[in-house]
Amino acid sequence: MNAKYSISAFCVCVIFLTAACALSSNLLMDDNAEETQSLVEPKSETEPSYDQQPEIDIPEIGSGVISFGALDPEKLTYLGAFRLPDDSGGMGWEYSGHGMTFFKEGDPAGTSDGYPGSLFIVGHDQQLWVAEVTIPEPVISKNLDDLNTAETLQPFNDISGAYITEALAIPRMGIEYLPALGDQTSGKLYFTIGQHIQDFEASHGWASLDLADPDSSGLWFFDGYTNYATSDYLFEIPDDWANTYVSGYRLGSGRFREGVWSGLGPALFAFAPWEEGNPPADGDTLTSIIPLLLYGEQVEGMSEIAYREDTQMEGYAESDHWWGGAWLTSETGDAVIFVGTKAIGENWYGFANGVVWDYACAEDPDIECPEVPDFPYDNRGFWAEDFMPVILFFDPADLALVAQGLIEPYEPQPYALVDLTDYWLDPETNVEIYKRDLVGAAAYDRENGILFIVERLADEYKSVIHVFQIKE
Repeated sequence: MNAKYSISAFCVCVIFLTAACALSSNLLMDDNAEETQSLVEPKSETEPSYDQQPEIDIPEIGSGVISFGALDPEKLTYLGAFRLPDDSGGMGWEYSGHGMTFFKEGDPAGTSDGYPGSLFIVGHDQQLWVAEVTIPEPVISKNLDDLNTAETLQPFNDISGAYITEALAIPRMGIEYLPALGDQTSGKLYFTIGQHIQDFEASHGWASLDLADPDSSGLWFFDGYTNYATSDYLFEIPDDWANTYVSGYRLGSGRFREGVWSGLGPALFAFAPWEEGNPPADGDTLTSIIPLLLYGEQVEGMSEIAYREDTQMEGYAESDHWWGGAWLTSETGDAVIFVGTKAIGENWYGFANGVVWDYACAEDPDIECPEVPDFPYDNRGFWAEDFMPVILFFDPADLALVAQGLIEPYEPQPYALVDLTDYWLDPETNVEIYKRDLVGAAAYDRENGILFIVERLADEYKSVIHVFQIKE
């Protein structure tokens, strides 16, 4: 099967999303955690319900109105997918996909297949090394054997300056390429490093494109903002928009940490480390930062984003995971997108089989902690009745209003949600192999309007890259 087909062939839900869970005004993390416990009644540890969930109805929400200048999701056409190499060194491509960026000048010999350039992609999520691969012609097929396989251009190496170590618990990494800016003489691979539990830590840096000798600079602190809202995905902000609204700050950085720590929706900041040195000194604090999305408020010195009910993104759910993003531009319209795994149905904190964990049970003798279920249901975290891979669309015009101080960073709302389930090779979570996230990072070839999205653990334990294109 090699025909191209429109993304409108499956569910495109244009939305002003409804709230996924009730939240009380002026709550902070611990208060919300208590409220989470009432979402689902505990279920028996001896009869796991994870594989017995009923079919979840996904409501169609919103009027379908797309503002002038915003990208209509139906303009996205699916081109197919390709596999990653069998071996690129390091710990490999298993459990990969935290970060990805397109490099226009990569693989100059590969233009004949119609897919010029290369991709830098983050590998195994416990090592987070980066490799560069070719972009083969994508193929539309559910059969892995039909897909073309990328080739390694540069094998895996650590671009973080040895900041990624075993001391990081559940680490995260985002990467993005930009050409030379400010006083730079060459383009850079920008990166950000985070971990599951952290306060205010140095998190951002840059490296050269030579993975064998990355000459890393950083890490730098993100002035005043918690890592929970800043240290995950990175993507380019278009030059014209950046010069008009954010003083030429060409990088977008943010994070959505499941729960409430990063606010009630994905965060996004424009920033420009090249404005503060070439490079800024290790340990410096970056101040060239402009918030564009933040569903809550950064209280000075508080490591969680404070929030109220009115600072919630419509459709937010505690168990959402937004892993990547891109700023799409085209003749037909523009959009800021986030890609990730959307929680649907009821959400709870606890275990995959529905057992709810009360945060207070470890300290309050009047609250009994439930028994931890046996493997594979023993991974405690935020869970939901079901999950689906999606793209979330925002209108850049709304972010322009934020940048100009005309509206608050929590006021923009997504205008569309696209369900990727029909395109995914294996769109189901699998607790036995720790497959909680169906979607990894995204990357965008601006010149050709091509969007790349990672499907995690689709090729046994390896990722697969899906390819879409904006059609005029």
